[in-house]
Amino acid sequence: MDNRSEVREFLMSRRAKLTPQQAGLPAGGTRRVAGLRRTEVAVLAGMSVEYYAKLERGAIAGASAAVLEAIATALQLDDTERAHLLDLARAADGVPAARRARGRAGKQAAARPGLQWALESITGGVAFVRVQNQDLLATNALARAFYAPLFGDGGRTPNLARFQFLDPASRDFYPDWELFAQMCVAIMRAEAGRDPHDRALQELVGELSTRSAAFHTLWGAHDVRTHGAGTKRFHHPVAGDLSLAYEELSVTAEPGHVLMIYTAEPGSSSAERLRLLGSWAAEHPAVAPGA
Repeated sequence: MDNRSEVREFLMSRRAKLTPQQAGLPAGGTRRVAGLRRTEVAVLAGMSVEYYAKLERGAIAGASAAVLEAIATALQLDDTERAHLLDLARAADGVPAARRARGRAGKQAAARPGLQWALESITGGVAFVRVQNQDLLATNALARAFYAPLFGDGGRTPNLARFQFLDPASRDFYPDWELFAQMCVAIMRAEAGRDPHDRALQELVGELSTRSAAFHTLWGAHDVRTHGAGTKRFHHPVAGDLSLAYEELSVTAEPGHVLMIYTAEPGSSSAERLRLLGSWAAEHPAVAPGA
């Protein structure tokens, strides 16, 4: 991924989303561009138009923290967008991400035994570890049952993004498919900003961009987000409709690895259906990825 292009398109997309009214500026006459003009961003950020234009063209290397903060404030970036801008600036400065070796690609290593044991000890919720390119590195028994439509007949490492955009079954599994698609791509955008040298992620983006028009469009929007916590709806072919709360946790021993846990509100119909899915999983054991 070309850093200058990523910087240019990200800043332009954020500028296009901010109206003069939102920025506290007069709308003025007819506007040729959506959102703010470069001159308006420069005024809000307290810098010359020439300098801001240079930065927006992608020449962000060497920009100070104060300059980046001024731009983030002018464009009203949220916390995730600010972090993404800083990640792009660090990449431009040649600061490597605290991840695995640059350029590494190929099959993901199997999860450490201790990590797999920890996952298997979680019996009341769906628990799995994913990596930057959305591969499922490790799962507990309930996650293997929950993501049965994604695992299919096995073989290729299960990947959340490929399932989302290339498997028609995802339309049934995710009742809020459009929302899930936006979240998936925005999370991948943030990951790419943190580690632009992740070849596995680059290859996945290239694959999905050519095979999915929906992914291509969403990737071009340059939206970023973190997962964090929230609630999602699912329709499982065995358990039926489920409303599950999720929590995202970092695996500190493995930078870039994320532990996700889905649970149901105690006493709810989703909790009962998740319990029944657990019983079904005990009768239909599956092999964990990487095992």
